[in-house]
Amino acid sequence: MFGISIVGTGIYRPGLTVTNEDMAKIVDTNDEWISTRTGIRERRMSNGEPTWYMGTHAAQQAIDEAGIDPKDIAYVICATITSDFHTPSTACIIQREIGAVNAACFDLNAACSGFIYALDTAKRFLQTEDTAKYILVVSSENLSKITNFEDRSSCILFADGAAAFLVERSEKLYGCWLGADGQGAKYIYARADAPSNPFMTEPRFHVADETDESITHKQLVQDGKEVYKFATKALPTAAVNAAERAGIAVTDIDVFVPHQANLRIIETAAKNLGVSMDKLVLNIDKRGNTSSASIPSAFHDGVCSGQIKRGDKVCLVGFGAGLTLGSAIIEY
Repeated sequence: MFGISIVGTGIYRPGLTVTNEDMAKIVDTNDEWISTRTGIRERRMSNGEPTWYMGTHAAQQAIDEAGIDPKDIAYVICATITSDFHTPSTACIIQREIGAVNAACFDLNAACSGFIYALDTAKRFLQTEDTAKYILVVSSENLSKITNFEDRSSCILFADGAAAFLVERSEKLYGCWLGADGQGAKYIYARADAPSNPFMTEPRFHVADETDESITHKQLVQDGKEVYKFATKALPTAAVNAAERAGIAVTDIDVFVPHQANLRIIETAAKNLGVSMDKLVLNIDKRGNTSSASIPSAFHDGVCSGQIKRGDKVCLVGFGAGLTLGSAIIEY
């Protein structure tokens, strides 16, 4: 079996802590309402740190833990939906800052499933390129840049931060399954710039099922009920399919690291999967939803707390806008 080894992990969390009481100062809500519906009590937000900066610090921590020369990194893959620039990629800036001068670099957008997509991409590069020694997978998100802080149903969820894995090839257990449902693209999105040039004859094209005025805003728009229905089925589906590809049963998995989106979603998904909550790594109460960074961030916390140990079979599983879903089963 061809798999990967995680030789280093890293995180970056902004120093600005925003509590539920702080959120209640800007929207009509309170700590009890937020915590009982989401499991979140506080979250970290950027105090000006750009996405590349957070990703660089997480990457450097992973490199330092592994004790490797950055020049031996073959690829830098950054999962993000909140890059600081249309171009260059966040990955290229991270490469510059960490001195990974021999690495090819690109960004990947699969929303909150982005880290799973990026990790499997890294695995495939390692599998097919004999000269690729290490690959750096980074997730860095500045969701506060696109959060609508007037929408009390969504602004309470999102947070900022970064996390990174440094991986190499190995013979360890590995199985991954990725999926998407573009029919659900309308349930969570944030618009980019609309086409505009001095020669246009049509004011706009309708590129999706856009029916409300919020489409003109470059902020996250979410249909919470539809996302909940998708997520509670997506997480079990992705985990079961990944386990099948790894050649193991779900009951063989030691630890689950789900996307930290909403505690209610996680609890319902765990029940649907038949997994007890004590097998799950959770940090949503203090971190909130950091999109693609949430799974590697929770994994890092699980390692630090001792909940994840060397030799454990770990299921990383997530869902996100797109709609996307995916799961990777690895041996730590």
